[in-house]
Amino acid sequence: MKVAVILGTRPEIIKLSPVIRALIREKIPFVFIHTNQHYSKEMDEIFFKDLKLPQPDYNLGISGARGHGEMTGKMLIKIEKVLLKEKPDVVIVQGDTNTTLAGALAAVKLHIKTAHVEAGLRSYDRKMPEEINRVITDHISDFLFAPTENQKRILINEGINQEKIFVTGNTVVDAVFQNLKIAEERNFKNKYKKDSYFLLTLHRPENVDCEEKLRFIIKSLEEAYVKFKTPYFFPIHPRTEKNIDLFKIKLDRKIFNVVKPISYLEMLVAAKNAKAVLTDSGGLQEESCILKVPCITIRTSTERPETIEVGANVLVNIEYNNLYTFIKKMLNRPRIWKNPFGDGKAGERITRILKEYYSL
Repeated sequence: MKVAVILGTRPEIIKLSPVIRALIREKIPFVFIHTNQHYSKEMDEIFFKDLKLPQPDYNLGISGARGHGEMTGKMLIKIEKVLLKEKPDVVIVQGDTNTTLAGALAAVKLHIKTAHVEAGLRSYDRKMPEEINRVITDHISDFLFAPTENQKRILINEGINQEKIFVTGNTVVDAVFQNLKIAEERNFKNKYKKDSYFLLTLHRPENVDCEEKLRFIIKSLEEAYVKFKTPYFFPIHPRTEKNIDLFKIKLDRKIFNVVKPISYLEMLVAAKNAKAVLTDSGGLQEESCILKVPCITIRTSTERPETIEVGANVLVNIEYNNLYTFIKKMLNRPRIWKNPFGDGKAGERITRILKEYYSL
């Protein structure tokens, strides 16, 4: 069996890191393709080094593409050329990015088996490009690695043959525990005093591209600060920083400790030691749940409903709700929820399932 691992963003690198490590342990040949959907040469090289992962065999240089159509089209062209050259038996993609969709489409059209890690997630919000990507990828894949039974039910209800579906747990659990060990070797924890700050991240277009909405979010955060007297540690996304400057929004530095983006390893430590996490990220909803840190998600929908069901997360439509009320609710909730995403062995299971299939 020869595998092609296709990824293009840092969240994909994080969530596929346990699979890549399992492939290496099992001595399974694989080719590593990075589309560079989100790419900085210095940051990415350091990122792979920090996580103790091999550098990609191919960097496709798609990061300059504008718009979903141009980006996905360029990826299809370049991925197809690599797959024709390398001739893998199976392609592994993860999640819901344009890279995920392009990798799956390129493989399927070449009659190469496709494995989708984190299959079955649904927000039921078709305005999100991620929702389109994940739905299409699920319906063309041969192996659907669902994190939980809930996602398996969703896939079956959509008419997908259940013989293709495997409940493996979520690789995010493996990634958190494996990478937290690496992070703690760096001694970041001395930088983050337990429960002395709220961790804040904002980057989604629906939150930061509209001036009125972004101003409203900042005002709500300031009002909550008056009640809690707890500052926000705010690693600022480039998109958010650009719009705050564009809209001439002033951030009170006593309230917002704004810093440039931090490494994934440092972010894990920052999340672990936070009093609570306020975010519009998908991955942080999962990571805070696993780390037993309460999460307040500033969105109208989520594809991680399990975090809400177990009591680790609350969804806030900030335009119609008082943010302070929800922060208070989460801080008063005991941190005794059960991690719904598995036992941290998803990467091993995924590798074993593929190995068993190809040894038949």
